[in-house]
Amino acid sequence: MQEVAVVGLDLAKNVFQVHGLAADGGVVFRRQLRRNQVRSFFQALPACLIGLEACASAHHWARELTALGHETRLMPPAYVKAYVKRGKTDAADAEAIAEAVTRPTMRFVAAKTKAQQAVLMLHKTRDLLVRQRTMLINAIRGHLGEFGVVAQQGAAGVEAALKAIQLGAEDLPELALAALRGLSSQLGALRAEIGRLEHRILGWHRADETSRRLATIPGVGPITATAMAASAPDPSLFRSGRQFAAWLGLTPRAHSSGGKERQVGISKMGDGYLRRLLVVGATAVLRMARQRGTGSAWIQGLLDRKKPKAAAVALANKTARIAWVLMSRKECFRPAT
Repeated sequence: MQEVAVVGLDLAKNVFQVHGLAADGGVVFRRQLRRNQVRSFFQALPACLIGLEACASAHHWARELTALGHETRLMPPAYVKAYVKRGKTDAADAEAIAEAVTRPTMRFVAAKTKAQQAVLMLHKTRDLLVRQRTMLINAIRGHLGEFGVVAQQGAAGVEAALKAIQLGAEDLPELALAALRGLSSQLGALRAEIGRLEHRILGWHRADETSRRLATIPGVGPITATAMAASAPDPSLFRSGRQFAAWLGLTPRAHSSGGKERQVGISKMGDGYLRRLLVVGATAVLRMARQRGTGSAWIQGLLDRKKPKAAAVALANKTARIAWVLMSRKECFRPAT
């Protein structure tokens, strides 16, 4: 049998597909593996290049296979799709992965460490609980409105309305009160758990040097800084801050044909959670600049030229580029004088 040079590994929950290629591109093997066979199979192989799609459990398997002496490369699934010849089967996907990983123009995803994934798990859990809190607040607000009780905007308004109901300020049926008490207790539990998660995130932020440097950028707090420090790969993988912003989906998407160039909004590729945090932070910076009349000349010009949402995205783009510079040079943000 020819020596294996490249392996395409299609990940799954229980049944994995592997496609092995020799140095000349010839097929060496095609086979399925059960989950408990994967490690022993690659342990028996000589060191080779292994391609994987950056999907669920990909970072775990990249760490496992790298520990066995192989070179592992993760690729965005959207970039691998173009190499699937026909049909949607595990064998076709593994063959496409083996082909795509050898392309010189392919772009790869940096494998995350266990510590990075643990911090991101805190972020994802917090994000889920925040969405659930919003759903509860909207439900309480809607139920109160059915009885003519209109709460003020924001979570504080709903909290004040619930306290007024507990004190008997509103005449509501007993069944409605029972439902509202249940929702109120769930809301309190969610707020407590979100506070505990944010405390753990803040602790990691204080212990991480990169996160502390990123937090010196206006519009970047501990939540955004820790998410970026854990999500962003080695900054040397990008040639410029613009490439880093493009990786986050904050650059314009080209739609050109026949010599006519058009840009139709941002690409929205990459990590949507991190992109949303940057846009929210930029929105806060612009709001303060608009209310107080402060901010750099660039921000004031942006407010004059752009609509609020477009201005926030433009500032988020600039924030991402500044973050890349700080991570690359290991410096803190210095405002322009």
